[in-house]
Amino acid sequence: MTQTIAPRVRTLVLLLLAAACALLAGAGPASAHAAVTGSDPAQGAVVDKAPARITLTFSEQVALSDDSLRVLDPEGKRVDTAKPATVSGTTYAVPLHSGLPDGTYTVAYQVVSADSHPVAGAYTFSIGAPSKTSVSVSGQSTDDGVVGWLYGFGRYVSYAGFIVMAGGAAFVLACWRRGSGVRPVQRFVVSGWVALTASTLALLLLRGSFTGSGKVSDIFDLSLLGQVLQTKSGAALVSRLLLLAAAALFIAVLFGAYDKREDAEEKRDLTFGLSIGGVVVAAGLAASWAMSEHASVGLQAGIAMPVDVLHLLAVAAWLGGLGALLVALYRAPADTPVDAPAVRRFSQVAFGSVLALIATGTYQSWRQLGSWSAFTDTRYGQLLLAKIALVVVLVGVAWISRRWTGRLAETVPVQASAVREKERVGAGADGAGETAAVGDAEVSAESEGDTGLDTEEQPGTEPAGTEPADSERAAQLARQQAARDAARQKRMRDADPNRFGLRRSVLAEAGIAVVLLAVTTVLTQTEPGRTEQEAKAASAASASSSPDEGASGALTLNMPFDTGGEDGKGIVTIDVDPARVGGNEMHVYVERPNGRAFDIPEVKVEFTLKAKDIGPLPVVPDHIATGHWSANGVQIPMAGDWQVDVTVRTSDIDEVTVSKNAQIG
Repeated sequence: MTQTIAPRVRTLVLLLLAAACALLAGAGPASAHAAVTGSDPAQGAVVDKAPARITLTFSEQVALSDDSLRVLDPEGKRVDTAKPATVSGTTYAVPLHSGLPDGTYTVAYQVVSADSHPVAGAYTFSIGAPSKTSVSVSGQSTDDGVVGWLYGFGRYVSYAGFIVMAGGAAFVLACWRRGSGVRPVQRFVVSGWVALTASTLALLLLRGSFTGSGKVSDIFDLSLLGQVLQTKSGAALVSRLLLLAAAALFIAVLFGAYDKREDAEEKRDLTFGLSIGGVVVAAGLAASWAMSEHASVGLQAGIAMPVDVLHLLAVAAWLGGLGALLVALYRAPADTPVDAPAVRRFSQVAFGSVLALIATGTYQSWRQLGSWSAFTDTRYGQLLLAKIALVVVLVGVAWISRRWTGRLAETVPVQASAVREKERVGAGADGAGETAAVGDAEVSAESEGDTGLDTEEQPGTEPAGTEPADSERAAQLARQQAARDAARQKRMRDADPNRFGLRRSVLAEAGIAVVLLAVTTVLTQTEPGRTEQEAKAASAASASSSPDEGASGALTLNMPFDTGGEDGKGIVTIDVDPARVGGNEMHVYVERPNGRAFDIPEVKVEFTLKAKDIGPLPVVPDHIATGHWSANGVQIPMAGDWQVDVTVRTSDIDEVTVSKNAQIG
């Protein structure tokens, strides 16, 4: 039965890992954890004269580098003159060259938020009138490309490594101390230490490029590494490496001196020392995340950081212990099976961890969301709902495991020992009698076939009068007998239906835990719902107070024309923004009937309010680009039903005037 289970186990684990990787890969770029809440000039604004500087206001304090704020002219050349500086609080500025010509300028920013996540973006404003620009403001994600993907994967591996190492060691000390001498469990815990150490080193190297250029070639730039070491994130990663050195010593003692201790009192004292030291090291490692991420900034940071540490420790005790239990159930030697008391103790530890997770998770959710609407209106809230659903499913499967634990047979090891004793007593008869005594003739025959020995050559069946076997042959026969005993014991142990059911439920728990960890990793890289909603509210307030906004909104008029000459047909479009009393911005677009823009010799616009006998008010827009004219500061003196006349000249003699009425003001 167990021979057919192993391939299924490997396949299921691979599928679960693939699903987790797909979730990470499809998570998309991490949202910014600091948002732009204001700027001067504002996004899309058209100013009459060139500003002396550009200012940006963020929702929280950010870290700046020399190139954090860049201003580019329509040709893509930088027009900022110095390093960005802090104006006050969360407002930052960069000075500009004086006397900048008219046109559209691009402001690009790339900073690091207080919780260590990079924030990048861009927007445009215009001086005098909008113009063509060669600068693209799309694709301003902070973690596109290879470096961003590697950094995200490194974060996932670091979380997984901590959970495996800390949770596996806790499982051995608190639940199954015999496991300190089980090689598969040792490899499981050590692999967690290796994964956490390797991923921490990788994150330290990737950090500079990830928060900067995003280029693979900058990963091994020592100057960037030096800058990273001076940041909060760099200090957290270095602290983690130092604590991992202490963790290595802890693991060496746990699987070395501790396993070899035979005196009960000495082992009890060493257990106490390892427990205290292990908790201190694990809490320090968990704090390396809390001190540099969400918990370190925002509301009640002094409370949030220890709560975050407790949350990580509870996750490690539950999921890491679950992984160690899975390894023990499938890979532990037949003579050292994980027993029912160990599984029951882990069930109690897991129950306590779930209670801690509920308490700390509730506080974290309130702190990061702030309102019920953030659950559905923000990406952070949606991911949190997915995480909660996975935890509920995981708890349900754990309840099934708890039922199997209560029914787990404890008599299998005792029965196996009795069988071995009976076999040794009956060994003087013959090999067949030995096999019959345990009712397992098939296993005995297979073992004999494997060794190539005849029945007469088995222990206790040598013919009378033959010389005793030499010591080497006796040792070989003893090893063969031990192998047969172990195989028989393993078969009897695995035949227990309760143990088989527990294996399947624990495997399902582990699979869900892999996906849960992936969701959690993405969640830690996502802008908290409270911050996102505050940024939206600030942007909305800023937009509502902008003098460029009118009550009527923008006005668009489409008017077909035909001058009668060659290429005389087309459509002229007039955009007036914000179409209110006072100054307005006007754009004129000329297109062929197929929608393709084209130039004409002249275009003029006049506004007439016949009801008040005002006008015509002429406007001669400036040519900006192919088929595009613009005029700024178009004055509308009074609200009313205005007639808009557009004169289009397509040649020296071909000209036509088209008109439309529109409510302005």
